[in-house]
Amino acid sequence: MSGMEIGLVGLGKMGGNMRERLREKGHTVVGYDRNAEVTDVASLKELVDQLPAPRVVWVMVPAGDITRMVIGELAELLQEDDVIVDGGNSRWTDDQNHAEWLQHKGIGFVDCGVSGGVWGKENGYALMCGGDAEHVAKVQPAFDALKPEGEFGFVHAGKVGAGHFAKMVHNGIEYGIMQSYAEGYELLEATDIVDNVTDVFRSWREGTVIRSWLLDLLVNALEQDGEHLEAIKGYADDSGEGRWTVEAAIDNAVPMPAIAAALFARFASRQDDSPAMKAIAAMRNQFGGHAVQPESSKARPDTEAP
Repeated sequence: MSGMEIGLVGLGKMGGNMRERLREKGHTVVGYDRNAEVTDVASLKELVDQLPAPRVVWVMVPAGDITRMVIGELAELLQEDDVIVDGGNSRWTDDQNHAEWLQHKGIGFVDCGVSGGVWGKENGYALMCGGDAEHVAKVQPAFDALKPEGEFGFVHAGKVGAGHFAKMVHNGIEYGIMQSYAEGYELLEATDIVDNVTDVFRSWREGTVIRSWLLDLLVNALEQDGEHLEAIKGYADDSGEGRWTVEAAIDNAVPMPAIAAALFARFASRQDDSPAMKAIAAMRNQFGGHAVQPESSKARPDTEAP
């Protein structure tokens, strides 16, 4: 693999590890971050000045306004035939706007969904990119270095936006799988039939049809934080991609009940005392005379009434 020189903007948990993996694979990386402790250069201009033309600059910053701002600044510094890669979790519709705007300046644009988290430095990253073939080709040495060893882990999914659209659907599927594991965990915990929930999940890691890396991570958490996960607060944020997946499903009339339910379950996790559940309890009391449980009650709901 011939070495390339590449700029990398954003050296957080993902970007910092990507810089190290690229360097380990023989590439020269000029990294920029606002954090003076990790940056290689003092400004975006200095980053661009240190790269030979045609340049490739990979952006790994939070999606939305920050990404738009960085791409806007780079557009004023880069030249014709240079390429910008957006490797954050941007919405695919933003990609189309960026590509069209940069095209007027002769600058190429590639969107790339990146999966792998903090484990990517060692295991490699799954990469889903979109853009013109000529622009993707300029970034290909970096893709080859970042992807896992072996045949799979990289795909040129299609035109601009296809990479982030594929990553969006990937994250939506992730929501559904995580929710299924979580519900299974809660049911196993709720009974006195199973003696060791962690051992059950651990046994599923080999030979079963539901084995996965997410299952491995859940077992790691149970081993590190205790079977009852006492130290972890029952709150789950969402990055936005789960919402975008459900919105895209609505736009295309695609039924997506499992992923939609997983998204709404994350919203429910943010309610210490759910107003909807209060309303249900109140209605049950009205039509069935069921006693309203006090907030501190741990009693299980009866199984005879809806």
